[in-house]
Amino acid sequence: MTNILDRFLNYISFETTSDESSETCPSTKRQLKLGNYLVEELKSLGIDAEIDENGYVYGEIKGNTKTEKTLGFIAHMDTAPDMSGKDVKAKIIENYDGCDIKLNDDFTTSVSDFPFLKDLKGETIITTDGTTLLGADDKAGIAIIISAVEELLKDKNAKYGDIKIAFTPDEEIGRGADRFDVKKFGADFAFTVDGGPLGELEYETFNAASAKIKIQGKNVHPGSAKDTMVNSQLIAMEFNSMLPVNERPEYTEGYEGFSLLLNMEGSVEFTKMNYIIRNHSRERFEDMKNLFEEIANFLNKKYDNRVKLEIKDQYYNMREVLENHIEIIDLAKEAFEKSGVTPKIGPVRGGTDGSKLSFMGLPTPNIFTGGYNYHGRYELVSLDQMQKSKEVVKNIIKLLAEKN
Repeated sequence: MTNILDRFLNYISFETTSDESSETCPSTKRQLKLGNYLVEELKSLGIDAEIDENGYVYGEIKGNTKTEKTLGFIAHMDTAPDMSGKDVKAKIIENYDGCDIKLNDDFTTSVSDFPFLKDLKGETIITTDGTTLLGADDKAGIAIIISAVEELLKDKNAKYGDIKIAFTPDEEIGRGADRFDVKKFGADFAFTVDGGPLGELEYETFNAASAKIKIQGKNVHPGSAKDTMVNSQLIAMEFNSMLPVNERPEYTEGYEGFSLLLNMEGSVEFTKMNYIIRNHSRERFEDMKNLFEEIANFLNKKYDNRVKLEIKDQYYNMREVLENHIEIIDLAKEAFEKSGVTPKIGPVRGGTDGSKLSFMGLPTPNIFTGGYNYHGRYELVSLDQMQKSKEVVKNIIKLLAEKN
């Protein structure tokens, strides 16, 4: 299987949704099916590969020339739990006309909602049928990496150093790098192929934390509730109302941070809420976490210690590390330009495995895949942009070899 489209369509046929409520690694056994398949595919290309007990796939290509630094490429196998990734039925639209895309009788990807669609006119795009997510995040990255190294290995004139490859589980639930073996991987630096539209080159991510809130109420018969009942749901609503409205995702962009109420479940007796906290600035990130603590303390004084708050840091802005390794960014920029792609450097409004890996001693910026609208039914990917990403990957490898 040498066609990048065929590869991608094959990978998205594997259901690999991760599960934040699971304590195992990987969080879902279904991710192992894709991992084992990828090991066999890599081996069929002559690449040494294995999957470890935690579901991480590692591959190694021995170079035909010596390089000063060893390079790696990383993508993740899981898809987001925001929407089903089972029985994905992709639609392929060749020479896209730039107009609204009817996914099914109930859902349409409209240009009014997604103005970028006009920029994709003439490209081949792959969408969902409206019932699942697509899985381009990040199976497009896997297809790009494997297709790039396959073409490189078939090119008798290509010079390349040692290349490391890894495919991780559980990136979508913030655990993709938790059990990544940097020493075993053996690269000096790497790139995640996990970005979005054409040209994205990113070495800044959010600082990220989760906030879990449990509120204990007091439920009694409403007919005799005066001065006795404590409705935990109302305390939860009060907590949320004390957070800045203009610091919600729907009102922010660029470097603006946010907190997001992911889910809330409750009754008079007991309510729980889960938030995420995001900001590129470490100082503002700490301020946001402190605000959660202050609100919880205020409500505990008001309601007799009924609020329990647990905040856990998830990852940090990898710019803190990568700004000290700007030569990696320069290498990528040169590869972009050689591929006919203008680099678009900006902050990731999210995180990648590189966020944690950079702090684990493996500087890891992120490059584009050509995907849009991740995590839902409106997800799509441009095949033309996947091809460009593949060329960028190949040129990063070649340029590193030429510099030695």
